[in-house]
Amino acid sequence: MKILISADMEGATGVTWPADVLPGTPQWERCRPMFTSDVNAAVIGFFEGGADEVLINEAHWTMRNLLLEQLDDRAQMITGRHKTLSMVEGVQHGDVDGIAFVGYHTGAGTEGVLAHTYLANSVTGVWVDGSRASEGLLNALVVEEYGVPVVLVTGDDRTIEDAKGYAPDAYGVAVKDYVSRYAAVCRTPGRTAADIRSAAGRAAALAVRASPSPPQEHTVELEFDAEHLVGAATVVPGVERTGERRVAYTSPGMYEGIRTFKAVTTVVSAAVEEQYG
Repeated sequence: MKILISADMEGATGVTWPADVLPGTPQWERCRPMFTSDVNAAVIGFFEGGADEVLINEAHWTMRNLLLEQLDDRAQMITGRHKTLSMVEGVQHGDVDGIAFVGYHTGAGTEGVLAHTYLANSVTGVWVDGSRASEGLLNALVVEEYGVPVVLVTGDDRTIEDAKGYAPDAYGVAVKDYVSRYAAVCRTPGRTAADIRSAAGRAAALAVRASPSPPQEHTVELEFDAEHLVGAATVVPGVERTGERRVAYTSPGMYEGIRTFKAVTTVVSAAVEEQYG
């Protein structure tokens, strides 16, 4: 049994504000061990549950945040940019039986600690086929095409609620409770590690790879906080203006869909000015 862990940082233990996740800040250095603890707890739990292999894919910002030297020696990690499937890199090779979303968060425009979708700001909402989408939903649609179930999700309490919509059978572990976008009631690293380890051990039983699903057409819509970002986004082929601050595109499957999404957000981020956005 092989487990892939997609590890994001905003939903990690103790993380509540931007400096906690911005590479190079003192707060980021402080939070890296707690982030690593969450991921390591999942690794250990999955091995205790019967996994033969656990591969971690770093999914936050520079994708160089986890402390390799503190991870269980049985694990391996993909670290660094740039990757074909970004946050779920590794799922496309046909040997992953289950995936865990560790340190995840809610989507742009919704309640949740550090809620956003790919970009910290600028994107105010994302919809897939008319339903509001988080990174969790986007990534779940990608891995579904490879027959890989989401078996574990960790993050704040709002993230666990969100996950019930795209992975109803997955185990959820809330490491903190939402107060505002930049505040939370946090559990201690010792407690969250124990909770994640226990849940991962049980979640391993859900890691049963199915036959890959035929790609399904999906329409993705993004809303921005400024009109000029629409002009930037429509540089990407297939992306069209649907409103004053909205664009949309349709992809034949989510492999193409998530790659187009990444292209759009990359182009948009380059069009953002420091003061005015």
